[in-house]
Amino acid sequence: MCYIMRMFVHEISRIAFEIGPLEVRWYGVMFALGVVGYYFLTGWLWKKEKWPLAHYDLAIIYLFLGLVIGARLGEVFFYHPGYYLSDPVEILKIWKGGLASHGATIGLLIAYVLFWLWARRGMSGSARGGRLGFWKYVDLMVIAMPLVAGFVRMGNFFNSEIVGRVSDLPWAVQFALNGDTFGRHPVQLYEGLWAWIVFAVLLFLWLRRDRWSWLRRGGVFVFLFVGMYFSGRFGIEFFKEYQVLGESGILGLGLTMGQWLSIVPVVGAVSYFAFFYPKIKKSS
Repeated sequence: MCYIMRMFVHEISRIAFEIGPLEVRWYGVMFALGVVGYYFLTGWLWKKEKWPLAHYDLAIIYLFLGLVIGARLGEVFFYHPGYYLSDPVEILKIWKGGLASHGATIGLLIAYVLFWLWARRGMSGSARGGRLGFWKYVDLMVIAMPLVAGFVRMGNFFNSEIVGRVSDLPWAVQFALNGDTFGRHPVQLYEGLWAWIVFAVLLFLWLRRDRWSWLRRGGVFVFLFVGMYFSGRFGIEFFKEYQVLGESGILGLGLTMGQWLSIVPVVGAVSYFAFFYPKIKKSS
């Protein structure tokens, strides 16, 4: 008996519900779920380490601002500068979608550095003495970041944006709200699933780092996250419909903007494990 899967026709409204004149979109719901999940999960891990809760609350504020501002500016300047700069008010409308993971990574890095400088200054003058090492908090704080990324990609799916290339595979999706009459790769789901796999791996390793000494060196989780997530992102980009930059010049070779932007963090992760990891002392 042969079973043929029918192509899914995506006709789900971008609006989850309405409160008076306010439209709440699925994208906003997914983003909020990711942020709330990050807050509680990371807080649980933080408490297990018995670190100062005051530091956690402040770090969350820094990282949230870095995430939103960095992701939005990444979308603006990496992907659609002409559109957004012609109507700057659109930059503020993040509930419509449009957050770039590469911009988010940059924003989060800057935000953590600013937080670390503040926290280090406070601890160096405290009765505890000593200084706050750069890697003390950040390795824990990246664990649940791919959890958020996965929810954001689910939001992209509901928004019928960042669509895949044409496909006749059984699991292809017809994005009817975009006017499509054919199937496409559901790349939003591919990338969301990959992000959650990365999250599961990082959480599994973090909870077992006391058993495996190689996990107790500063930066291991940061670069595991960066290397795994952006390697997967590079591969998934081959199934995306747009943002191919042409065949000429340094941005040629038929690669997308997302792929070129993914090469840098992947190279950084490989360089860390090849050259810097052996020189870093184990943390307690």
